Amino acid sequence: MRKFKLLLGFTAAALLLLSVYLFWPGKPAAVAIPEGATARQAAAILKERGIILSGTWFKLLVKVTGTGKRIMPGEYSLREYMSAEEALWRLTHSVYITSVKVVLPEGWRMEQVAERLEANGIAPAAKFLELARAQKLEGYLFPSTYHLKKNMPPQEVINLLKSEFDRQVRSLFSKGFAAGLDEPKTLIIASIVEREAVDDSERPLIAAVYINRYRRKMALEADPTTQYALGYSEKGQTYWKKGLTYKDLKVKSPYNTYVVNGLPPGPICNPGRSSIEAALAPANFDALYFVADRKGKHIFNANFKEHLKAKKSIEKAAKEGK
Repeated sequence: MRKFKLLLGFTAAALLLLSVYLFWPGKPAAVAIPEGATARQAAAILKERGIILSGTWFKLLVKVTGTGKRIMPGEYSLREYMSAEEALWRLTHSVYITSVKVVLPEGWRMEQVAERLEANGIAPAAKFLELARAQKLEGYLFPSTYHLKKNMPPQEVINLLKSEFDRQVRSLFSKGFAAGLDEPKTLIIASIVEREAVDDSERPLIAAVYINRYRRKMALEADPTTQYALGYSEKGQTYWKKGLTYKDLKVKSPYNTYVVNGLPPGPICNPGRSSIEAALAPANFDALYFVADRKGKHIFNANFKEHLKAKKSIEKAAKEGK
C-alpha cells in the first residue's frame, strides 16, 4: 500500500510538472538565430536561453521532419519553457519579432508578388524580379500568408517561398502525373486553371478540358494566356486585362494560346495547391469546350455545335436580363 501511495504521489507530481510546462506561459524572450545557423546550433541557442528543455529532442524533431534547411535566421519573439515543437514551427515559418504579415494570393504573376513585397518594405521589387526571372520561378512562388522581416535580402525571400512550395507540393508530385504530363507541364496547366476557375469544384473539369485539347494537339485558346502575354494594362490598371478584343487574341506571343498550339513556355501565374491537385488528377470526361454561365460556373461540352448553342443561350439570357 505504501509503495502504491508513493507511486501515486510521484505520478501526480509528474502530471503537475507536465501541465505547468504545457500550459503555464513562460517569460517572453527575444532570441536571435544567426545567418547560416545549423539545427544543432539553433538547438543550443534555444536550450541556453531556456526556451526549450531539451536540445536533443529539438534536433530529433528536425531530423524526423526534415526541416533543418528551413530554419530561417532572424530575431524571434519566443518565451521560456516552450515546447520544442512550437519553437521549431516558429523558426521554420519565420515568425519574427519585427515581422510583417504579407498575403500572396493564388493566381498572381511574379510582378504582382514583387510589388506587394516592396509595398510592405520586405524587398525591392526590381531586384526580386531580376532574381525570380533569372531562376525561372513563375509558378514556384507559392501563394500563402507569410510573416516576413523588413528589408530581407530578395534571395532569402525567394528561398522562403520556394521552400513553402516544396512543403506543400513536392509530396503531390511524388505520386505521379497525368498521362502525357510532367512537372513543368502540370504547373502550366495548373496556372491556367487558377486563372479560369471561380468555383473550386470545377477545377478538375477545367483542367481536363485543357489536357484533352493538349493531347489532341488543339490550340488551348485560354484567355488567361493572352492576358499574360499582354502584360500590364495602363487603362485597366491591372495585369489581367478584362474584355479581351479580337485584336488582343491575335497578339504575337509564345504565351498566347490563340496563335500558338500546345502549351505556353511556362506557367502564367503562381497557382495554389487546389489547382495543382486538379492538374494532377483531372476529371475523367471528354469535354473540349466550356463557357462561363455568368453565374460563377461554366457549361462544358465535347461537341463544338453544342458549345455554340450554350454560348448563344447564355448571351440570349443576358440580353433578356435573366
